[in-house]
Amino acid sequence: MSEQENKGQEIPVNQAAEAGAPELSLSEEELAALCKSHVCPKCQVMAQAEDLRLRSLAEAENTRKRLMREAEELRRYAGQSVLADLLPVLDNLDLALNHAPADGCKDFVLGVDMTRKIFLDILKNHGLSVVEEAGVLFDPNRHEALGAVQDPNLPDGFVTQVAMKGYVLKDRLLRPAKVLVNKPE
Repeated sequence: MSEQENKGQEIPVNQAAEAGAPELSLSEEELAALCKSHVCPKCQVMAQAEDLRLRSLAEAENTRKRLMREAEELRRYAGQSVLADLLPVLDNLDLALNHAPADGCKDFVLGVDMTRKIFLDILKNHGLSVVEEAGVLFDPNRHEALGAVQDPNLPDGFVTQVAMKGYVLKDRLLRPAKVLVNKPE
């Protein structure tokens, strides 16, 4: 064959080696670079498939992590509604002790106080804690202001009196404390 006839035809690799041409060997990195430099439909489809596979794996992993977080949160706060429903019972026990007559039925008052303490201990074992009492800085995330009073003993913006206790379940506010806040003249 003449040289002009060979120009348009491909020479198989084994014939090229026999003809004295250097043997071609490419590493995977070189092959990938060559595929990127030349638009090869087969390589584009493979790259798109790989991209889709990686995105699907990432999405599945994110979904798995989200479901695990939601399950942990559900486990952690499963008793929230029951504990919230029991708070009025605790409030009423506190009211009974605050308004008990000083001269009557000491045994009855002692029994109510013991019941309140046991009930509060049980609630604490389930992660319930009381929001801070009077004398702390007003925090709108934990307190609900009912009004303002003047107390020269406290700085401006501090809680002077707690009208109704607030409660926190683990780290989530269950009920804000209803308070009076100090506002000097």
